[in-house]
Amino acid sequence: MTRQGRRNLNVVMILVGVFCFMVGLTFAAVPLYRIFCEKTGYDGTPIRADAAGQRGKAIDRVVTVSFTGDVNSGMPWAFYPKQNKIEAKVGETYLAFFEAKNLSNKPITGTATFNVSPEPWGPYFVKIQCFCFTEQTLQPGESVEMPVTFYLDPALASDKLLNRMSDVTLSYTFFKAADQPAENGPAKVGAADAPKASVN
Repeated sequence: MTRQGRRNLNVVMILVGVFCFMVGLTFAAVPLYRIFCEKTGYDGTPIRADAAGQRGKAIDRVVTVSFTGDVNSGMPWAFYPKQNKIEAKVGETYLAFFEAKNLSNKPITGTATFNVSPEPWGPYFVKIQCFCFTEQTLQPGESVEMPVTFYLDPALASDKLLNRMSDVTLSYTFFKAADQPAENGPAKVGAADAPKASVN
């Protein structure tokens, strides 16, 4: 091969390498962004904790934590919080439950997205365990309770934005897992199918 030919081959190999790198970066962007949000609380994303002990001492402040649940239009599930709200003391651990039911006649695997609002609460809303950390599979007609364990980080006391805020909402939306076909339109939820939310 001539010198010019080797140069051309090197240029082609470099371009192919750059192309492969860019494609890989595109596929990695979404999970990397989600990990970043979970670690920093950016964009209203609750922090994920590895252990219950990673917090300051509880403080004498109570926050009203509300819960909402929803499903994507192609997701044939009913999904609701089993409690509308909890009066949570900052720094203490709480357990909340959601209920999901597969309204279709076949197994469905779902994955949940989540956030808190208003956005300034994101860095201080810490989830220890959550059904949203992994995909969930329900058999036809199956109904299950899905728990989430959380606490509010006492460090929020030093955030001036939160001095006049006493309410925060934790929201979830379930989607079909990526490897499953979407349904034709939203699932129709009848009164008999929908789990009932209770008020604490």
